[in-house]
Amino acid sequence: MDGDPGVEPEVDAFSLVLPLPFRVGIILVLGVWAWALNLHYLHLVKIDVPALIRYPHRASQYHVSHHHSTYRLATFLTVPLVVSLLLFWAITRGDRATVLGWQRIPQLYLIFLVLSFAVPLHRLSKGGRSRFVQTLRRISIGGIAEAQDGKFGDILLADALTSYAKVLGDWFVSTCMMFSATTSSTAKPNRGCGGAYIVPIIISIPSIIRLRQCLIEYSRVRRNPTASSGWGGQHLANALKYSTAFPVIFLSALQRGYDPTTFHVTEAGLFRLWLVAVFVNSFYSFYWDVAKDWDLTLFSSALERNDPEHPYGLRRHRYFHSNNMYYVAIGVDLCLRCTWSFKLSPHLDHFNDLEGGIFLMEFLEVWRRWMWIFFRVETEWVRTSRGPAPDDILLGEFGKIDED
Repeated sequence: MDGDPGVEPEVDAFSLVLPLPFRVGIILVLGVWAWALNLHYLHLVKIDVPALIRYPHRASQYHVSHHHSTYRLATFLTVPLVVSLLLFWAITRGDRATVLGWQRIPQLYLIFLVLSFAVPLHRLSKGGRSRFVQTLRRISIGGIAEAQDGKFGDILLADALTSYAKVLGDWFVSTCMMFSATTSSTAKPNRGCGGAYIVPIIISIPSIIRLRQCLIEYSRVRRNPTASSGWGGQHLANALKYSTAFPVIFLSALQRGYDPTTFHVTEAGLFRLWLVAVFVNSFYSFYWDVAKDWDLTLFSSALERNDPEHPYGLRRHRYFHSNNMYYVAIGVDLCLRCTWSFKLSPHLDHFNDLEGGIFLMEFLEVWRRWMWIFFRVETEWVRTSRGPAPDDILLGEFGKIDED
C-alpha cells in the first residue's frame, strides 16, 4: 500500500489469517454449496424444485441433473478460492506489513467471483447462472414475477439475500478500504468506511427488496381480488415483518455515532430502544418462519396443535422422514433468529477483536437459511400438490385438506 509505514492501519489477529475479502468470498461460495445440497436432498425426497421455481426441465435424462450441475459450479468457485488463500498464506506468513501490502490477492478472487456469473461459459451451468443473474436483476429493484413465471424463485432468492445483508455490507467495506489511500482491505475492518450511514443503508437493501415485493403482491390482490386471496392483508403483515429490521439497523448506527450534544435521549435509553427493536424483529420473524413459511401448527389453536392426524405442532402432510427434523429446525431457527438480529447491528464493531466470532455468526446465518429453504420448499410443494393449509395466510382459505 501507499501510506506511510509509520501510520499504517492496525491489523487484528483474525484478519492476519483470514482478511475481510476472503471472508466475504467464503460465505458466498458456501451459499452455492448450500443450494446444491438443498437441490440434492429435495430431489431424493421427490420434491421437484425446478418445477416450483419454473426452471426448465432437462431435455434428456442423460443431461446432468440440476444438483450435479450446481455442485460443478460450486467446485469451480471453490478451487480458485483455496488456491488464492494458500498463495496468500505462503506469501504473507502472518506478517502484518505483508498482509497489508497484498490485498490484491483476495480482491482478485472477488472479481473472479463476479465474472464467473457474468461471463457466459457454456460448459459451466450457463443456464443456471443466466437464470440467477436475470432473477437477481429483477428482484434488485424489488420486482417479483407472476406465479406462472417463477414468483416462488424470486421469493427464495430475495429471502436468501436478507441472510447475506451483513455480508453485502462487508463487501462494500472491503471495496471501500481497497480504494482508500490510508488503509487496505486486508486491515482491521473499518465498518464506518464511506460514512456513518452507508453500511446501514446497504444492510437494509435486502429487507427493502422483500418489503416492496410484499407491497406489489398486495396491490395485485387489490386489483384482482378472488375468493381465495382475501383482501391482501397477509401481504401487509409480511411487509411489516421485513420493516421491523430497519429500527434494529438504524438504532445500531445511532448508537455507534452517539453524541450527547445532538441526541435528545441518553445512550442507555437508545440501547433500550434497540433491544425492544431486536426483540420484535426476532420473534416476529421466528413466528412467521414456523407458522407461515413452514405451515406448522405450533402457534395455532390447541385443537390444531394436538390434531391426532399429525404430531404435536406439525402438520398432516410431511415429506421429511423424521419428525425430529421439524422440532430441531424450530429450535435452531429460534436461537439463530435472535443471534442474527444482533448480528445485523453495525455497532457490533465495538468487538473488532472478535472478528472471528462475527464471521462465525455470518456462517451460522447461512446455515440457518440453508435449513429454512428445505422446509420452505417442502411447504410450497405440499401447497402445490395438496392445496394450502386451512389457515394459510399466503394463499387464503381453501377448506380442509382431504386425506389420501
